[in-house]
Amino acid sequence: MAAYIIRRVFGAVLLLLVVSAVTFAIFFLVPRLGGQTADQLATQYVGKDANPESVAAIKRNLGLDQPIAVQYWDYIKGLVVGADYKFGPDATRCNAPCFGYSFKSHVEVWPQLTERIPVSFSLAVGAAVIWLIFGVTTGVISALRKGKPIDRISMFIALAGVSLPIFFTGQVLNALFVYEIPIWDAIEYVPFTENPADWAWHLILPWVSLAFLFSALYARLTRAGMLETMGEDYIRTARAKGLKETTVVAKHGLRAALTPIVTIFGMDFGTLVGSAVLTETVFSLQGIGAYAVQSIKDNDLPIVMGVTLVAAFFIVFCNLVVDLVYAAIDPRVRYS
Repeated sequence: MAAYIIRRVFGAVLLLLVVSAVTFAIFFLVPRLGGQTADQLATQYVGKDANPESVAAIKRNLGLDQPIAVQYWDYIKGLVVGADYKFGPDATRCNAPCFGYSFKSHVEVWPQLTERIPVSFSLAVGAAVIWLIFGVTTGVISALRKGKPIDRISMFIALAGVSLPIFFTGQVLNALFVYEIPIWDAIEYVPFTENPADWAWHLILPWVSLAFLFSALYARLTRAGMLETMGEDYIRTARAKGLKETTVVAKHGLRAALTPIVTIFGMDFGTLVGSAVLTETVFSLQGIGAYAVQSIKDNDLPIVMGVTLVAAFFIVFCNLVVDLVYAAIDPRVRYS
């Protein structure tokens, strides 16, 4: 098991390096191949009223006149040990992990990301709890009542949830419960450490909007898995041994059917923490997703790269955790 964990951690680090290399190439190598010069990139740091001397100084201080391989090495080194930047006569220290400085605000990218990660993380955690409870429960009930009215109603609601996009359900909830029936004065993020009750209250609508889509997906996936699992030979054997139906369903049926649920949950949760773009935009939450959208509009490459790497980290980390808990969920899984 220890050897497996080491291999998976090493693979995760290698994957993040590949993601960083591809991301760096997209933003720095591809523009060069398309004809963009180092002077044009340096101008974004200086501003519109840049003169040739200031552009040349920025290009030299940031290493933009170096080969792409050297620039990438400096970027990775900055992530690990930090880097020194010179935007004037004095050097500025960017502590690790250093994602560089924003083209627009000229402040470090990492502190801005850390301010927004709690918002996205809170949104993802609350929505995940809701969609897991309702999605898995609905899927199990539908599988056990296959063909019955409750099964048909549940799958109809699930189909509606899959079909309706998040920006539609979010706008409807916002219009109904913020403007028409003002239960909420406004949707805003309150830090959990300041007031847990207000933290949860102001995130209910975003949670429900996000969870509606995922609950539908998980309900359909759970139903399919349970229908397949409940027809296995070991389920019939468990029933023949005289076990209670609840034990057969929960311990033998659902436990085996949870493997694909956990797999897709790792992907979904990691993606949401890294970038819940639509939900954050609809409810004006200043998380990583909204930050990414604004940086793309501003053509702020350091921020876009930072968001991309942070999102990739959460996805890789969540999938690593999923791999490590497989054996605890399904005893049929064995690590070699």
